[in-house]
Amino acid sequence: MPQIWMTYQELGTLCGVSADQARLQAQHLLLDRRRSRDGNTRVKLNAPLIARFLETMREAEPDLDDAIAALRDTHQQMSGGFRPRKVSLGRGAA
Repeated sequence: MPQIWMTYQELGTLCGVSADQARLQAQHLLLDRRRSRDGNTRVKLNAPLIARFLETMREAEPDLDDAIAALRDTHQQMSGGFRPRKVSLGRGAA
């Protein structure tokens, strides 16, 4: 499972609430929080929030699913046409 960390402002945008409401939500959900080197506090998303984030990414980039499917098809075609070579790890006679 990937780790996705967001500021309260980013979390608020994801959830459709203000940054202050996002902070309260993060506290209520007991999300891990850390202060970053840039001075902003970030929260680690839990599984439902990650799913929501990924869904918004899909909605923002509808061609992404098509590109992923094309890459998978290309990989399958390329891997099906080749046979793995046997590699000899033994030493030859000198």
